[in-house]
Formats: sequence, structure tokens, C-alpha cells
Amino acid sequence: MNARPLLTLVAVVSADGFISKDKGVPWDLPRDKEHFRRTTRGQWLLLGRRTYEEMIGWFGDRHPLVLTRDPAFTPPVGETVATVEEALEVAGAQGARELFDCGGGGAFAAAMPLADRLILTHVDATLGGGVSFPVVDPDEWRVTSQQSFPSDAANCHSMRFATYERIRLPASPSLSAL
Repeated sequence: MNARPLLTLVAVVSADGFISKDKGVPWDLPRDKEHFRRTTRGQWLLLGRRTYEEMIGWFGDRHPLVLTRDPAFTPPVGETVATVEEALEVAGAQGARELFDCGGGGAFAAAMPLADRLILTHVDATLGGGVSFPVVDPDEWRVTSQQSFPSDAANCHSMRFATYERIRLPASPSLSAL
């Protein structure tokens, strides 16, 4: 039996907690795109169907799994899964050490309870509404690395790349050990 891969959520989040407004990502940030490409190169990806369709052409050496309720949907690249658990099983059976959930909102919400790590780009911009990213509870997550970047000619907003790890509480001793 293969080990369960780590589950990492990768997202760009506005200062007010949103990942998109109307259709798609509302900003063009080349620094973040390069960060995403570098982070996910050669990896297994989990995407909701709309996010998958928006990202056609981005996959290259990545292995997309499309989270969908439609069993008739056949993606031109990758395969479909019905649940996050199934995606972890499929990726693990193929030897993946990590599965990167790239959204959208429904995929993030479904995966958050099982997530081991978050790689977030915090953008210094507010959207005032749209599709929200799940709340990152500081009692459950700790920042393990971060790097800030000012806005510049190519990137219209300042941003911060942050990696969060889920806080794992030590197992309590069993009653038989007492």
C-alpha cells in the first residue's frame, strides 16, 4: 500500500480573503505565476472543473485530477475524481509524495480539513467580495516561511509568499500505557 501524499493548497488570496471575483483571478502577477509554476512543476494537481478549464494549456509536466460531480466529464488532459480522498488515493497509487490543490473555492473548501500545508500568496489588494478562501485558523496553522515583495513595473500589487504547516498535536497516551 502506498503512503498518502501530503495535501497542499496553493492559492493567491486578497487582503480581504478572496481568491477571485466574477470570472477568474482578478490580477496579473508575473512573480506569483512563476512561483506557482516552480512550486507545482512535475507535480500532481487537484482542480475544480472550472479552474481546470481556465488552466488548460498550463499543465505541461503536471498531472491534473479534476474534482467534479459529473461522471460523464472527460478532461482532455488528466482524469476525474469525485472526492479529495479519491484524489489522494489516485495520486498515492502513482507514487506521488504530494498533491497540490489549486482551487477553486469548492475544491479548497473540500480539501481544507485534510490539508497538511498551505502555500499562499497574500496580495495587498482588496476585492470586496467574490469566492473566498477558507479561513486559516491560527490555532491550526503556523507560518513556517514567508517572503515579501513590493509592487513593481511588472507586478501591480505588493505580495507575500507564505507557507503554513498544520499544527499537529502530540498523540495522547493510550489508557493501556498508564
